[in-house]
Amino acid sequence: MYLDHFHLKEHPFQITPDSDFLYMSAAHSRAKAYMDYSIRNRDGFVVITGEVGAGKTTLIRKLLSEFDDNVVVAKIFQTQLDETQFLQAVLVEFGLNPFNAGKVELMDMLSSFLVESFLKRKQLVLIVDEAQNLNRRVLEEIRMMSGLETEKQKILHVILVGQPELNETLDAPGLEQLTQRVRLRFHIAALTEAEAADYVYHRLRIAGAANPEALFARDAIPAIYEYTGGIPRLINTLCDTALTCAFADDSAGVDEATVKSAVLELQWKPFSARSRQASRSMPSMVFDGAPGTRDRDLKELAEAVASMEPRLDGIETLLKSVVTILQRRNRISLRVSDNQIQQFLKQVSAEMEKLQANHHA
Repeated sequence: MYLDHFHLKEHPFQITPDSDFLYMSAAHSRAKAYMDYSIRNRDGFVVITGEVGAGKTTLIRKLLSEFDDNVVVAKIFQTQLDETQFLQAVLVEFGLNPFNAGKVELMDMLSSFLVESFLKRKQLVLIVDEAQNLNRRVLEEIRMMSGLETEKQKILHVILVGQPELNETLDAPGLEQLTQRVRLRFHIAALTEAEAADYVYHRLRIAGAANPEALFARDAIPAIYEYTGGIPRLINTLCDTALTCAFADDSAGVDEATVKSAVLELQWKPFSARSRQASRSMPSMVFDGAPGTRDRDLKELAEAVASMEPRLDGIETLLKSVVTILQRRNRISLRVSDNQIQQFLKQVSAEMEKLQANHHA
């Protein structure tokens, strides 16, 4: 909606993963180097973690774009699966038809495919995104898959990518056999303030900005960092809203005042305050011992609700951008619609609180 106004070829701050816009911070470069090393040297397991919105999925897409025809990849992005569904998903990614087979047949089908492909000198890679959602039985299947090896080499190379909770899962008692196979483990930290500035200007250049610093003034960067904490997805959300505000005000670019205006539209607090509030208010979903059917159902439902958060962020940002333009251009009030957005998000939080209460009942 503002591309012509700012002389841009495409939107610089989309929240959908786009490897063309990937900014390789020091942490992203190191994580990618670990993944490259694992694949090129046929060296077992790699675990990459990072906060929500840290750019993990975009990094995976960048890695995939660089593979040659000799690398055969199964990439799994939906991880709320049982072990049979997971095996089916892997086989489908490898180009097979597993849907009329039982679990034993699935395992035999996968083993045969892996061995045959290896004998054809193919490099076989399994990449699992959102791996923090994997249950123990699925993790055990992955361990068994990774156990296929020759005297000198692993046949299947596994890269698990997920949120920080993945480390907690892997370090839990009973998963020692799996963690012993992990060759490299790395956490992608948030961007520093200097990296956040480079990130903003990098994306603007890719989008076609002739002079990124004229479009986003340097004095806007500290405010952007204060309210995003260096999380790329949050930077995208705030910067896109700031451009929308500048467009609605017919401004030539974004400065500190524009960022503060965008913050008001988003109703954000400083990132440090929001993080503390989230840690206090988020229900603690605890599942002790070996989970039974009821506990597994509750956990899966809780994970499904939690997985909606990034989508809700995107919907909320889009709706608020429309509200901003209509309010500023047409001088009308849409506060009722804005309130409805907030009520919807509150309902999600309330449902999570109900899950916690039901679990302890």
